[in-house]
Amino acid sequence: MQEYMQEFLKILFASGQKGFELAFFILMPIMVFMMAVMRVLDQKGVLRLVAIGAAPVLLLFGIPGLGVFAIVQILFVSFAAPVSTFRIMDQDEGISDRKIAAGFAAILCMSQANATLPLAAFGLNLPVAMATSVIGGLVAAFLTYRFFARHLPDSVEKPAADEIKKSAQQQNLIQMIMSGGEEGFQLVLKAVPLLVLAVLLVNVLKAIGAISFMEVLCGPALSFFGISASAVLSVITKYIAGGTAMMGATIPMLQEHLMTATDLNKIAGFTINTLDPVGVAVLVSAGKRFASFAVPAIKGALAGILVRGILHLVIF
Repeated sequence: MQEYMQEFLKILFASGQKGFELAFFILMPIMVFMMAVMRVLDQKGVLRLVAIGAAPVLLLFGIPGLGVFAIVQILFVSFAAPVSTFRIMDQDEGISDRKIAAGFAAILCMSQANATLPLAAFGLNLPVAMATSVIGGLVAAFLTYRFFARHLPDSVEKPAADEIKKSAQQQNLIQMIMSGGEEGFQLVLKAVPLLVLAVLLVNVLKAIGAISFMEVLCGPALSFFGISASAVLSVITKYIAGGTAMMGATIPMLQEHLMTATDLNKIAGFTINTLDPVGVAVLVSAGKRFASFAVPAIKGALAGILVRGILHLVIF
């Protein structure tokens, strides 16, 4: 018994060190830089101009005007960033329940920056991942709006610029950069526990032989698509513990050459999204309407993820 405990402690300490290295030497520089850039673009009004231009097009797919901000936030900030926009949408009676469900479905299907940006350093094709996110998100929103949520009340929404505009606190450039960098650092701090637990899960599964078992069990199906059998761990981790944990489990395998960049890009369409227990729990906290219409949104997101997954398999 004592030997098993000592072995577990060795795994635990090694996992803690690896999780710390992932957070502070890989994730932190990327997130601090991206958050600083996004804060400057936001304060300078660039994001609002993009939102105003894209809103009329997105309305055709059932996504409300404010949904543009949520899309930008998830693609360039993190999976939790759209919550602030969702709260505004939840309280806006001018946005129908049907459009709430459609916008929610789009976000559930899209890739989150806190996973894509670090994985890009290990071979993830970022432009393709973002492009398929937008395509899959539009498919998810359209199907939700037209089919899965058609029983919900709808209303005509005018894509007015005033709806999308928001007051920006005046800051100088240095303050913007510092504020954005601080937000990025806080996101990394919150991710540390999940990263450590994800690496611990991988190491424990290795120690007990579970990874080898899963490779034998799922290997033939994955090899049919030209994917390494070890990639099954990334898929399982994603849908149990979320996208950040999936990233934490995948990077060590890429570093140890158990997975290749091609494997990562092939499974990215199915694994890099917010449709997991962690992502859904965070996003539905935005308000009662999002919690109430989660089921049709999830149905639409599943269809969008299927489209994304097929696109990645075809492209890579």
